[in-house]
Amino acid sequence: MLVRLILGLLMTVVGLAVAGKRVAFLYRLIKAGQPDTKRSDELGARVFAQVREVFGQRKLLKWSVPGLAHFFTFWGFVILASVYLEAYGALFDEKFAIPWIGHWGVLGFLQDFIAVAVAVSLGVFTIIRIRNAPERKDRASRFYGSHTGGAWLILLMIFNVVWTMFFFRGASAASGNFPYDSGAYVSLGVGNLLEPLGHSTTEVLETVGLLLHIGVMLVFLSIVLYSKHLHIFVAPINVSAKRLPDALGPLLPMESGGKPIDFEDPGEDDTFGRGKIGDFTWKGMLDFATCTECGRCQSQCPAWNTGKPLSPKLVIMNLRDNLFEEAPYILAGTEHEGARPLVGPEDDGGVIDPDVLWSCTTCGACVEQCPVDIEHVDHIVDMRRYQVMIESAFPTELGGLFKNLETKGNPWGQNNSERLAWTKDIGFDVPVFDGELAEDVEYVYWVGCAGAFDDQARKTVRATAELLHIAGVKYVVLGKEESCTGDPARRAGNEFLFQMMAQQTAETLNAVFEGREPRLRKIVTTCPHCLNTLSREYPQLDGHYEVVHHTQLLNRLVRGGQLTPVKPVEDGPKVTYHDPCYLGRHNKVYTPPRELVGATGASLTEMPRHADRALCCGAGGARMWMEEQIGKRINLERVDEAIATDAETIVTGCPFCRVMLTDGLVQRQSEQKAENVDVRDVAQLLLERVKATDTSAPKV
Repeated sequence: MLVRLILGLLMTVVGLAVAGKRVAFLYRLIKAGQPDTKRSDELGARVFAQVREVFGQRKLLKWSVPGLAHFFTFWGFVILASVYLEAYGALFDEKFAIPWIGHWGVLGFLQDFIAVAVAVSLGVFTIIRIRNAPERKDRASRFYGSHTGGAWLILLMIFNVVWTMFFFRGASAASGNFPYDSGAYVSLGVGNLLEPLGHSTTEVLETVGLLLHIGVMLVFLSIVLYSKHLHIFVAPINVSAKRLPDALGPLLPMESGGKPIDFEDPGEDDTFGRGKIGDFTWKGMLDFATCTECGRCQSQCPAWNTGKPLSPKLVIMNLRDNLFEEAPYILAGTEHEGARPLVGPEDDGGVIDPDVLWSCTTCGACVEQCPVDIEHVDHIVDMRRYQVMIESAFPTELGGLFKNLETKGNPWGQNNSERLAWTKDIGFDVPVFDGELAEDVEYVYWVGCAGAFDDQARKTVRATAELLHIAGVKYVVLGKEESCTGDPARRAGNEFLFQMMAQQTAETLNAVFEGREPRLRKIVTTCPHCLNTLSREYPQLDGHYEVVHHTQLLNRLVRGGQLTPVKPVEDGPKVTYHDPCYLGRHNKVYTPPRELVGATGASLTEMPRHADRALCCGAGGARMWMEEQIGKRINLERVDEAIATDAETIVTGCPFCRVMLTDGLVQRQSEQKAENVDVRDVAQLLLERVKATDTSAPKV
C-alpha cells in the first residue's frame, strides 16, 4: 500500500506539474489577445448553450454515426471521472468507495456501460478514419491537412484508459476490494477470470493496474494539452464565449482595444482589422486553440469543394501555428521584425495566401457545422478589412465595385434615376414615398439594388409587388431615395465605405419612419442580403426595423387567405429549391419558401445539400463582383446538383442566387444539358398560380 501510494502521488505531482506549466502558458497567451467585452453577457443563454452543445452534443449529432460515437466518448470522460476518484481513493484505502453512492450497483453498471460504449466508439472512429483517410480520398477527405498521426495517438490513449480501467477493476474484484457486488458486469467478469490466480497475485495485479490507470491518465493529460486535442478542455469555454445571435447573425463592428472605432475621428493607435496575429482578440486566439481538425467545416465549404485553396479548417490551423510561433514575442509585448506576413503569398512565407482569403463567400457553412463554435467568417472578414483599408491589397475587380458604390450608390454603377424602371407597364400603381408615411401604410418595400437594376431580379420585384397589390397590403417604395445598404462593401472588407453608406441609409429610413416605434417600422425585401443587413447590422448604427423576406410575408398572406393559389388539376411541375445562404444559415428562414412551393401545387425535390447544409451559389462575400478563376465555378457545382434532381424549375428566393444559377444553367444548356429547365423566384411561381384560371396559364 505504501509503495503504490508513494508512486501514485509522485506520478501525479510530476504529471500535474507538466500540465500546469502548459496551462499557465496557454492562459497567458490567450489573455494577451485584444479585449472582447461582449463575451460574458446573457449568462442564461450561455449556460443553455453549454448544456445543449457541450453536454447535449447538438452539432456533433447532426452527423449521426460519428456524432453518436463522439457523444459516448464525451460522456465517457464525464462518467469515468468517478472511476478516477475511486482510483485515487484506492491509493489511500484499498477498499475505498465513493461516499453514499460508492456501493450502488447502478453506478457500477453505468461506469462499465460507458466504458464499453467508448470502446465501440473507438472502433467506429477507426473505421471512419480509414475510410476517409487523405491517402485514399485526397482533398475529398475532411481529414485532409489534419494531423492524423496525433489523432491515432489519441485513439490509442483512450483505448489505454479503457483497458487499464477494466484491468484495475477486475483485479480489485478478484482481490475482494471492489466496491460493487453487482451492476459492473464487465469488471466483475474480468475479476472472475483473474480469481483463479490467487489472492496474492491479484493484489499485485490490482496495484499494477491502478498505477497503469493513473499513469495513462496523466500522460494523456499532457498529450492533450500539447496537441490539437486541447479542445477537450477549451471547447466548453469557447462554446460559453460564443456569439449568441439566432442563426449566424451580423458581422461584428470594428473595434480597437475593445472599443468601437470612430470612423469620423479614429484614434492614432487604432488597429483596423487584423494585420498580424497579435491583433486578434482573445476569443479569436481561443478559437485557434480550440480547433479539433475534424474537417466538418472543410467538407461543407463551397470553395474547397470546387477546387479552391480555401479550407476554413486550414485557415484556423495556420493561424494557430502562427500564434504559437509568435507566442514569445506576444507574451513579451515586443515586435518581431522577422515575423511572417499574416496575409501574403505562400511562397513568400505568408500565413494566409491571398487566394485563400478572397475565395470565401461568407456563406457561413463552416460556422454552422463547427462543433466547437469557431467563428471562421469573422476572422476572414477581419483580415480582409486590414488588407483593404490599410494595405489597399484586394482583387482588382473590387476597385470597380467600391467606385460604383461611392459614386452611384449601387454595385452596378447605374444612375439612381433608374431605380423605378421596374414599375413601367406593370399594370397597376406602385405607391412611391412622397415625404410622409401615411398611417395605413404597413410596409416599406425595400427593392434593393438588384431588384432595381438587374433584369432577372426585376421580375421578382414585379411579381412580389403584384402579389402585395392583389392581397391589399399597403406599402410604399422609396424609389430614388433608396441606396445600397453597404453589404457588399462590408463583406469585401471596406468597413469605412460600409459605415458611410449605412449611416446615410439609416438616416433615410429613420426619417421615413419618424414617429413610429421600432416594432411598427416594417420593411419587406426580396433580397436576403438587404434583409440581413437592415435587420441585423443596422442596429449597430441605431437603425431598428422589423424586416421580413418576401417569402415570409407572402406565406403569411397565403395562410391568412389573402392570396389563394389555384393548384393544377394534375400533378404540378417538379421543382427543386435552392436555399440562399443569407436567408437560410444567416437568418434561419427555411420553411416559408418551401410552404409557398407546396401551396402552388408544385412537387418539391430536395437537392442532397439543402437547408442548413445547402451549397452556396458563389455570389456571397462580394464574390458576385470577382472573377472565379480557380477550380470549378461554384454556381456550376450547384446547378449540376439541381439538374441531377430532374426538376423542371430551379426555385430560389435571392436575386444574387438567381443570377448565379441562371448563368450556370445557361452554360450547361450550351452543352445540350437541361435544355427545358429554368430558374425562377418563389414569388413568380406563386403569382402564376394566384392568377391562374386554368391549368395552361402562362408563366410569369
